[in-house]
Amino acid sequence: MKDLAVALLVLFGAGSGWGQPAAQGPPTFTLWENGAPGTLGTADEDRPTLTRYQAPGRSRSQTAVVIAPGGGYAHLAMDKEGRQVASWFNGLGVTAFVLQYRLGPRYHHPVELGDAQRAIRLVRSRAAQYGIAADRIGMMGFSAGGHLSATAGTHFDEGQPGASDPVDRASSRPDFLILAYPVISFDPAIAHAGSVQNLLGDHPDAALLQNLSNELHVTSKTPPTFLFHTSNDSTVPVENSIRFYLALRKAKIPAEMHIFENGPHGVGLASGDPELSLWPTLLANWLRGRGLLAQ
Repeated sequence: MKDLAVALLVLFGAGSGWGQPAAQGPPTFTLWENGAPGTLGTADEDRPTLTRYQAPGRSRSQTAVVIAPGGGYAHLAMDKEGRQVASWFNGLGVTAFVLQYRLGPRYHHPVELGDAQRAIRLVRSRAAQYGIAADRIGMMGFSAGGHLSATAGTHFDEGQPGASDPVDRASSRPDFLILAYPVISFDPAIAHAGSVQNLLGDHPDAALLQNLSNELHVTSKTPPTFLFHTSNDSTVPVENSIRFYLALRKAKIPAEMHIFENGPHGVGLASGDPELSLWPTLLANWLRGRGLLAQ
């Protein structure tokens, strides 16, 4: 029996320490081992997690991306804007982490931002363990996940050197941003009303709306950014991306934006659209140009 158990471990893998055994697919782990701050329960919706999609060893670029799926801060498109995207990154030699963050209306800001910041810190604090570089960790977001990513890229800190938790000693700043049809601004003229309500409640304070209109908080420390949107997106107006791009230009932050004429909101990688399916190639070219891919 002992020999059989050893053989099974060799065949299926003994697990990666930080999640499920290899035979059960990509490992998923909680952001806080002893419960997330501000948690309202113990259900899955109360437990923010990361699922790790490790890049193959030979093609590993030492680059990693934390992916925040969209869903208006009310649900998460974990397949189309999570798993599929992570697999695409793996094909480029990039290790991907899909973030399941807490949602409204059960949770409001700053809980979601806290989950995103913790995810970045956690990946950075374990960089050596995953064969990635601590200064090559980006964040990608779709729609409301784009808002969360842009918020993480404009509201961050360098960590707390004296923190008892080693994760808290790491910086929460992403090294680059990738924003796909993102919610950026909470200006009523272009805001996605559902995202605003789910994140902030029914009667948000004007100062909070301003604080989370991310185009207003771009600085010289905002990470380099890639943006993708469509002109006739009827859910999140393209002006969200345009405003962020213009703010990046003003701050002299490296940025690239691609706006396609046609296409609905929420296309993901757009694999079934002959025109829109070009945008992941444009993203790969941008990553390669910034030295973030292995080749």
